[in-house]
Amino acid sequence: MSIPPVDTDRIDEAVLALLYLTLHRDGAGDPAWRAWKTYDWSALDRLHEQGLIADPANKAKSVALTEEGIQGCKQAFDRLFVRQP
Repeated sequence: MSIPPVDTDRIDEAVLALLYLTLHRDGAGDPAWRAWKTYDWSALDRLHEQGLIADPANKAKSVALTEEGIQGCKQAFDRLFVRQP
């Protein structure tokens, strides 16, 4: 069985939208919004290259989002997962 071509832009949008579900602020005084980084590393790397998240390659279990990333994840979440009336 061969794998069909994958649209990584759509994967990245879905991962960005799912990051919205785990947005939180660290209680240790870190002002950044963070999200759990339990997603495909290549997708996280692409989001980092786009300037939406901080470098995910560290020991932390979460990743910091940039201001653009916070807005992007909310928009992607709304577009992909919110039911329209």
